[in-house]
Amino acid sequence: MAMLTRKQHDLLCFIQDRLTANGVPPSFEEMKEALDLKSKSGIHRLITALEERGFIRRLPNRARALEILRLPEGAAASRPRFTPSVVQGGLSDNKKQPVKAMSSKPLQDSAAYSIPVMGRIAAGTPISAIQDHTHSVTVSPDLISSGEHFALEVKGDSMVEAGILDGDLVVLRRQDTANTGDIVVALIDDEEATLKRLRRRGSSIALEAANPAYETRVLGPDRVKIQGKLVSLVRKY
Repeated sequence: MAMLTRKQHDLLCFIQDRLTANGVPPSFEEMKEALDLKSKSGIHRLITALEERGFIRRLPNRARALEILRLPEGAAASRPRFTPSVVQGGLSDNKKQPVKAMSSKPLQDSAAYSIPVMGRIAAGTPISAIQDHTHSVTVSPDLISSGEHFALEVKGDSMVEAGILDGDLVVLRRQDTANTGDIVVALIDDEEATLKRLRRRGSSIALEAANPAYETRVLGPDRVKIQGKLVSLVRKY
């Protein structure tokens, strides 16, 4: 039995999930972003390796044509679901949008989803904590992931180098954990909410701006509660 590397396994699972969900394999760009690779050449190498090991087959003369021949032994029954980092598009590499688009509140036409807007969030000096539901915004299902979502209006300019501007609406998946490098809404001391990139520094948590004019705040883990992770952004012109 040919053994797969973690990246090979994740790519195979991603292709299988997209084929099952949509009936169409993902593009190379989608694969690159889902596995958080810097170039498509890495995907080409993974595809070639999977083909050589007999897990997939490329169909000639058809764009994006991949066929799953088999999965790793026991994978169909027991494998953990691979959660891709991103899907095609996005305003910058720092805003990575999850692949599977689902929400608990679809509109009647099934073409968009209604997300509650929970007030403003500071991208700068922290202001007030997350407020109550003020209104809703409709977004494309491509811009959200599975789970519960909420939106916040950005106030400030500390995340401009991540492509997040004053007045933008950020859409977040509600969750209380995050990986280093994620852009999150963090609640500080149960009273200040801010939008920053999270970095773990030993036992401390650094909340990092994407603007050199702002200092990074380093806090103890007991002072920071993750409220949600950025999944997409809505901008009005």
